Amino acid sequence: MRYTTCLLTLFCFSFCFSFCLASPLVAKPPHAHSKTKHSEKEGETKPHPVFSHQMKSLANKEIDFSKYRGKVLIIVNTASKCGATPQYANLQSLHKKYSKKGLVILGFPCNQFGKQEPGSSDQITHFCKKNYGVQFQMFSKIDVKGKKQAPLYKYLTSKAAFSKDAGGVRWNFEKFLVSKEGKVVARFRTSINPESPKVIKAIEAELKK
Repeated sequence: MRYTTCLLTLFCFSFCFSFCLASPLVAKPPHAHSKTKHSEKEGETKPHPVFSHQMKSLANKEIDFSKYRGKVLIIVNTASKCGATPQYANLQSLHKKYSKKGLVILGFPCNQFGKQEPGSSDQITHFCKKNYGVQFQMFSKIDVKGKKQAPLYKYLTSKAAFSKDAGGVRWNFEKFLVSKEGKVVARFRTSINPESPKVIKAIEAELKK
C-alpha cells in the first residue's frame, strides 16, 4: 500500500513538472492579439492629421475635412472686435481671386484673445456677411489654445506640423498655409496682411504644385 502511494505521488509530481515546462511554449503572450490587429492595419493608409477632422460650421453643419484633400488651405482664427478684424476683407479678396484655382479659406472664430469674439454663431454670421461679405467657410467658435484646444490646432501648432515656427497661437488672425497634401508650409502672424506680397507668393507657389 505504501509502495503504491509513493508511485502515485511520483507520477503526479512528474506530470505537474512536465506541464509547467510545456506551458510557456504553448501559451500565447498577452499582447499577441494586439500585434495581429496592428499587422492587419499596417497596409492601410492613415488619414493625414489635417484631413482627419470633422468640425461644425457656423450653420451647425458637420464638415468632413477629407473633402479638402488636394486643396491649398488657409486656416485662420478670427474675431469680430479686434484691430485685425479688417483682415476679413483681405481674406474674402483671396477667396474671390483664388478659390476657383484651388484655394480654400477656413475661418475659426475664437474668444480667447481679449474676449474679442463674444457673439453667437448667428451674430458672427451676420457680422461677417454685413461688414465684409464673407463667403469662405466659417466654423463654430473654438479654443485654439489651452485645455480645450481644438485637436486641429493642437496639430497645427506642434513641431510635427511645422518645426520652423511651432508653438501656441499668440493672437487673432494667425494664418496657417497648408499644402494640398496637408502639410503646414508657412505660418503668418497677426501683423502680416493676408494680401501682402509674401503671402500671395506662398499661396501661388502651392497652387502651382
